[in-house]
Amino acid sequence: MIGVTLRGLLGRKLRATLTAVAIVLGVAMISGTYVLTDTIKAAFSTVFAQVYKNTDAVITGESAIGGNQNDGVVPPSLPESLLAQVRNLPGVAVAEGGVNDEAKLVNHKGKVISRGGSPNLAFSVDPKGDQRFNPLVLTEGHWPNGAHEIAIDTKTASANGFHLGDSIGAIARGPVERFRIVGLARFGGLSSIGGATMAVFDLPTAQRFFDKQSKLDSIGVAGKPDVSPAELVGQIRPLLPETAQVRTGQEEAKKQTSDTNSFLNILQYFLLAFGFVALFVGIFVIANTMGITVAQRMRELATLRTLGATRRQVYWSVVLEAFTIGVIASVIGLFAGLGLAKVLNQIFVWFGIDLPQVGTVFATRTIVVALIVGIFVTMIAAVRPALRATRVEPIAAVREGAVLPPSRLAKFGPYIAVVVIAGAVALMLVGLFVGGLSTKLRLLCLGIGALAVFVGVAMLAPTLVPSVARVLGWPAATFGGAAGSLARGNSIRNPSRTASTASALMIGLTLVTLVAVLAAGLKTTFEDSVNKLFSADYALTSENGFTPTSIASERALRGVRGIDVVSGVRAGEGRVFGDRIGVTAVEPNVGTVIDLKWTEGSTATPAQLGRDGAFVSKDYAKSHHLHAGSTFDLETPAGGRLALVLRGIFDPPKGGSPFGDVTISAARFDREYANPQNLFAFVNMSGGVSDENTTTLQRALSRYPDAKIQTKSEFIHNQERGINLLLQLLYVLLSLSIVISLFGIVNTLVLTVFERTREIGMLRAVGMTRRQVRNMIRHESIITALLGAALAIPVGIVLALMVGKAIDYPAFTIPWVTLVVFVGAAIAAGLVAAIFPARRAGRLNVLEALQYE
Repeated sequence: MIGVTLRGLLGRKLRATLTAVAIVLGVAMISGTYVLTDTIKAAFSTVFAQVYKNTDAVITGESAIGGNQNDGVVPPSLPESLLAQVRNLPGVAVAEGGVNDEAKLVNHKGKVISRGGSPNLAFSVDPKGDQRFNPLVLTEGHWPNGAHEIAIDTKTASANGFHLGDSIGAIARGPVERFRIVGLARFGGLSSIGGATMAVFDLPTAQRFFDKQSKLDSIGVAGKPDVSPAELVGQIRPLLPETAQVRTGQEEAKKQTSDTNSFLNILQYFLLAFGFVALFVGIFVIANTMGITVAQRMRELATLRTLGATRRQVYWSVVLEAFTIGVIASVIGLFAGLGLAKVLNQIFVWFGIDLPQVGTVFATRTIVVALIVGIFVTMIAAVRPALRATRVEPIAAVREGAVLPPSRLAKFGPYIAVVVIAGAVALMLVGLFVGGLSTKLRLLCLGIGALAVFVGVAMLAPTLVPSVARVLGWPAATFGGAAGSLARGNSIRNPSRTASTASALMIGLTLVTLVAVLAAGLKTTFEDSVNKLFSADYALTSENGFTPTSIASERALRGVRGIDVVSGVRAGEGRVFGDRIGVTAVEPNVGTVIDLKWTEGSTATPAQLGRDGAFVSKDYAKSHHLHAGSTFDLETPAGGRLALVLRGIFDPPKGGSPFGDVTISAARFDREYANPQNLFAFVNMSGGVSDENTTTLQRALSRYPDAKIQTKSEFIHNQERGINLLLQLLYVLLSLSIVISLFGIVNTLVLTVFERTREIGMLRAVGMTRRQVRNMIRHESIITALLGAALAIPVGIVLALMVGKAIDYPAFTIPWVTLVVFVGAAIAAGLVAAIFPARRAGRLNVLEALQYE
């Protein structure tokens, strides 16, 4: 039987290839995800290993509230006097202090050089000192050694047309400053630093530029030959203030690698989810394809039974065929993942996510997981077709037009489907609403429930197909002539096959619909929130609209003729009641630019905050049992403890507000937080919004290229741009599952062309033209695609409603225009899927078709 199976597989190369495509794409997604994220992890690991390779001990600031810079927590700086104390220790051979921060570079056109959310790194160097702690490699020129000198990375220089001796702008705490480029550098050990930029200054310049006079951000220490790193750390620790910490170089490298990997693990799981969605779709495609193949091979299988093959042998012959396809497809998909990893990286670059790179990492784990998952999924998909094959009776070998007998449970199919759907919904409701469950258990309930919903709808689909296909096929039958009528009849003829094909497309379209509905709700509530809160004429934000900007740009507007109000909203981190929270700060006049609905307090509350006042949202007050007059402590990253009195409670709109959990006065915030920055600033001008006023504001900000002035509508549009980018990224990633489902439609149509060869020959013999044959296949493909959309869109809307209720989503909005676009996309997908099968059907030779067995 093994030989018979393999020879039969070789005799059906096209069918085997079409079956394998689904597995190839799904496995490629898993393999590509691991390759990409492992490569990025290796790059960051190389970065930190390079930074600390010659460091026995490293001293850094320690946030008093926990967290790190990846969490948005900026640790305090170190006193420069600590460096002299460390150098005097008996075990220290060399110690160097440095400043590291962020500085935005400005191109020849006066625009900030920025690639998405990539960091704008800045370092200090000692040009005359020991360079063992310097991870940068100088490629041209020399290190900066003066107040107006700078070195930049080679990638930024080449991409923006900068050369040694050129002048370049840089901006940090104040207006843009000009520096002369004296050196070009790269990060040792990396082939690419991604979208990051690098600015390098000498230490005195860096301390002045970043407003860190007499301060350092880190101290690197090399011990004497007879002193171990652990001993060196032990000597240093007694010297440290409470806001400082010391680790060995290896420990610091591991810690920073671990902090970075926590984010990269989220990215990895995010991408793997799309890989498993693709494979889940692949199960439907493979099961349907193999089911059709088994039906078409019924006489062949019956002949084998006549010659003595047992049911077990027939079963294992189908399983062996699936195993062979699974192995070959998984191996191809595994190596296709190497190419897909580059495609995924390029997609992220297009969306502004450009991460460091080293040589490609192809780990053993990637090989094992990809192959096991690919083969396992193929085998799961083959179980039902293999069982159907065992029901072929020997008499079918001589019976013309024999069909596979239905299973004993077939008549209970609709009832089982309803039970599966009900159970799936119940499981999702448990995950969404039952208290006391861990996050992992909730996600597990939601994931299994969602998969079961898809399975249940797919099981119920054959019952729905005849009536739904009649409706969806009405335009084809009405306007497509005989070809359209035949296409509608063909879709209804085998409901199970049509339903299985449509179900594969349903999964991808359901997830796309879910995302679209949630995004529409988010946009609606955001716009409503801004319209209710935003009473200013203009908003001042960073160039990209999301990162904080220096308060110097806000101050540059004060005193400008025609400006009535300028009010900034600061942002930082703190700890209250043992939890790390977002802290914001406002100026006394914020009530004139932001309208708040106060439940306790009034519009005068922000002006009454003083040194110890604070206000919070209604929900935060309720969860912590606060009321006007309540007292609590706020801890800052620098170790400060602010005793606060609650002055007011406001009720934010459903879409949220620009304020954190606790809001204090800007004056107190600026004293307690190093490098205070604005999240937003709001401006009122005499005469309101006008071209003249806009020009006045832009002129006042000419020395602040990282700041941007916007009207309310521009502010809404720019803030929603991030939502739109995320939405587009999700659509791109979900498109892989849709592509696989299109191959499912291609498979079905190609195989039904095989199956209906004599029928098509008869139609051609009685006068149907090649064009009509092609149109018939196209109409059938479109009807199948529309069936997938008809199943997907309602399910996606219901899932979005459930998820929204569970997470207390502020609004449920159905994006009708977007859904109409999805239906149009389904029609286009059906047309694309029909290209090859339609051409194949149209080219059938009439005489050969009439003789086809």
